[in-house]
Amino acid sequence: MENTRMYADSLTAVPSPAPLPTDEPTPSAPTPTAAAPTAAAPASSRRRLLWHLGEMAVAMVAGMLLLGPLWELAGTALGVGDALARPEVAALVMATNMTVGMTVGMRYRAHRWHAVGEMAAAMYVPFLLLLVPFWAGLIDADALLLGGHLLMIPAMVLVALRHRHEASAPVRRHRVVAALAHHWPAGLALLLTVDMWVDPSVLSPWTMLVLPGGYLLIGVARRTLGGRGVLATQLAGLAIWVALTLVAVMAGGRTAAWLVAFGWLAHAGWDLAHRNGRVVPRGYAEFCVVLDVALAAVMVLAILTTDA
Repeated sequence: MENTRMYADSLTAVPSPAPLPTDEPTPSAPTPTAAAPTAAAPASSRRRLLWHLGEMAVAMVAGMLLLGPLWELAGTALGVGDALARPEVAALVMATNMTVGMTVGMRYRAHRWHAVGEMAAAMYVPFLLLLVPFWAGLIDADALLLGGHLLMIPAMVLVALRHRHEASAPVRRHRVVAALAHHWPAGLALLLTVDMWVDPSVLSPWTMLVLPGGYLLIGVARRTLGGRGVLATQLAGLAIWVALTLVAVMAGGRTAAWLVAFGWLAHAGWDLAHRNGRVVPRGYAEFCVVLDVALAAVMVLAILTTDA
């Protein structure tokens, strides 16, 4: 309907005058601007990078723990232990152990071979560069090993940054490999005890206090001790292992050694009872089961191979 207005002295409706043209343009609706890029994508990229570097560090440590004792056994068997103990050889052996662990980890994560090769170079090149001043007498063995590890960190970061946007290579994992990866806490526990089989010994009785203490601390941190009877059960376990520790300390000798081995082995049953994840994560319980059994077996071996 046409816009109209009424005059006070007339009932006749007349059209309202049209607006006069002006030199100013009619304001138009604001044009929607593109949304500013959020920080979510860079933050996600940084998290992936840090996660990748963390995985590499764990794989390298696993390689050293697993292969280190094997080098010692091979050196003793072949009579080249003194040669392997030389600083420059020890540095390259350590780089090899880390490279093997890193290679397995990266290939499992479907990284391509050229990226694996560059990361392997990041393991060796720092030590190779420091061999020149070491042979010239400018640095000692400690500086060689420490400097190699320190230079390795930025080298790894540079390689990870270079390949952070690359797509993963297609990979098919065997079901056994997938199962082992799913139960990695158990594998980590085995790695931590590899070198103990070479030179078995009995742990101090006081180490048994760590067994129930770990469950209590994790339960407090996760706030999982509030269930019915949960806190009472954990405190009862603490009392049992504290009593066993005190008895072992007072007994001493082989009796104490057997009590310590029994305490660690018995705690494996405690771990199995906590695999439901109510108090501690399931992975932690699996880790403790394997670690407790392995350490108990090592201590039994040490007791049986030691003269009374």
